[in-house]
Amino acid sequence: MELAYIPSPSRGVLHLGPVPLRAYAFCIIIGVFVAVWLGNRRWIARGGRAGTVADIAVWAVPFGLVGGRLYHVITDYELYFSAGRDWVDAFKVWQGGLGIWGAIALGALGAWIGARRRGIPMPAYADAVAPGIALAQAIGRWGNWFNQELYGRATDVPWALHITSSADGRVPGYYHPTFLYESLWCVGVALLVIWADRRFTLGHGRAFALYVAAYCVGRFWIEYLRVDDAHHVLGLRLNNWTALVVFLLAVAYIVVSAKKRPGREEVVEPGAAAEGTTADATSGADGTDGESGKTSEGDGETARSDAGPATGSTDLTKTGDGAAPAEDDAKTKTKTETETETESAGGKKS
Repeated sequence: MELAYIPSPSRGVLHLGPVPLRAYAFCIIIGVFVAVWLGNRRWIARGGRAGTVADIAVWAVPFGLVGGRLYHVITDYELYFSAGRDWVDAFKVWQGGLGIWGAIALGALGAWIGARRRGIPMPAYADAVAPGIALAQAIGRWGNWFNQELYGRATDVPWALHITSSADGRVPGYYHPTFLYESLWCVGVALLVIWADRRFTLGHGRAFALYVAAYCVGRFWIEYLRVDDAHHVLGLRLNNWTALVVFLLAVAYIVVSAKKRPGREEVVEPGAAAEGTTADATSGADGTDGESGKTSEGDGETARSDAGPATGSTDLTKTGDGAAPAEDDAKTKTKTETETETESAGGKKS
């Protein structure tokens, strides 16, 4: 019986004339767009302005890419600086090689710069974008599939990854698809953070810390399956130790933050609440029906309540159907008719 397996892609690069279009890069780009889209929705729901997430991402994404590459080059320096290697390859990001730890660390620095420029608390921003980052990782991991890299140990499970290329020291065969494991794990992390955020009203960076802690758990056991070259410390791969330390720090942050700053930030972006109130008032004014004096949505009473009492009017009585304005119109009409009749009879009101 033939073994079922996940096939390797026939190619990871398409050429548009002389320009190479690499699937690895497309996976990263798609992941960034998904992260910004979801982060924007969550930021608005928390009281922020639309577009703020994208503006800060302009800082965070380049910093994250540089940080991810730096971490990879530093921890796997022998791939670029040992005998027979070309150090220029360290700049060829499109060939693969981004360390998530460096991407998060330097990406957070870039986000902090962008948030500071807009007067936004960094923890609130991090909470909003946390699930999106996890989904971006889930999508980005498929770039490893296109590059046929970072797979796990040899296996005969039905979902084994079939490696066909023998380039760069690969041995064709069937291996654990660790890229798929991590991709699915990251989707689960995103769902966990969204659920926990709604259930427990996480704030002050705790949603982001939960994402970090949950990711570290998955990365620890997935890293254990991988067979690519890595530095070992006390029998564990370097990334295992990194995941363990970062996990403990994230959990400690959640515990301490929950005690010192419970709940969620009331205002995540200065001025956003005022803009929302102005927009609501404008919407109510534009939606008024001229024939009945009611708003087109039937919220006339709410609009009048938000606007407050009219200047100089202290004895008006409001009703749900707008009867008071109609009654005043009737009185004015009667008064006008009386004056007209008086003038026609030769009298004139003084």
